[in-house]
Amino acid sequence: MRDQIAAQSVIEELLRQQQAVPPRSRFARFWGYSPLAADSVAWYLGAQGEIEVGRILDRLPPEWRVFHALPIGNAGADIDHLVLGPGGIFTINTKHHRGKKIWIAERSFLVNGQKQPYLRNSKFEATRVTKMLRERMPQLPPAQAVIALVRPGQITIRKTPDAVTVLDAVSLRRWLLKQPVSLVEVDLVELEAIVDAPGTWTALASLPNPSLMAKFAVIDSDVKTARVRRVSWTLLSFATVATLGVFGGLPLYNKLVLGIIGGL
Repeated sequence: MRDQIAAQSVIEELLRQQQAVPPRSRFARFWGYSPLAADSVAWYLGAQGEIEVGRILDRLPPEWRVFHALPIGNAGADIDHLVLGPGGIFTINTKHHRGKKIWIAERSFLVNGQKQPYLRNSKFEATRVTKMLRERMPQLPPAQAVIALVRPGQITIRKTPDAVTVLDAVSLRRWLLKQPVSLVEVDLVELEAIVDAPGTWTALASLPNPSLMAKFAVIDSDVKTARVRRVSWTLLSFATVATLGVFGGLPLYNKLVLGIIGGL
């Protein structure tokens, strides 16, 4: 299971969504139309977020073990990241809400005013993993639920959520390393073997990792190129309007001034 890459299941779904999208025309590429279908945008952003958090977790010291995109259950669900270390067991749910306002209370999680089920889902995920691992190692501490927010705007925590830690992804590594020791190395070795065994989880995806990342890299490059083109055309439009306003306004200005002078 350690061969699973960050965002693997999300990228797989993104690729499935994009299969039905026809190639963009030369006109569409020239003007910077997005290559993403409307239904693909959320999957693309989700993949970006999980990849970013995966990179953060991969910088943990060697005594920490990190797994990504672990399939669990029969409904296609997966654990974004499962982290094992001296500080314990952590199920990390990644949420990519760039620039959006996050409001959190004990049992409420709002994104730009819209309620989301993130707290309930994250708590359920950690409980599920705890039960599954304790069937093999009864002495384990419970898994801790974490929500890692990728590039959020303002975060307001009215009241600390019950049994779920919510933080900005940039603080995730530092927060993990500050957790009190609850697992010794011998337990981590045994636990790592359990998590790494494919039989612990549901069926794996069939696409090879290199193929997934290569295909995502193509989509990612096309999306970013399209965005640059749209921004460039927008800036050029503003510049053109401003220029026309300046030069178009000069005759009116001269006429007004001459009229005033002539009336004196």
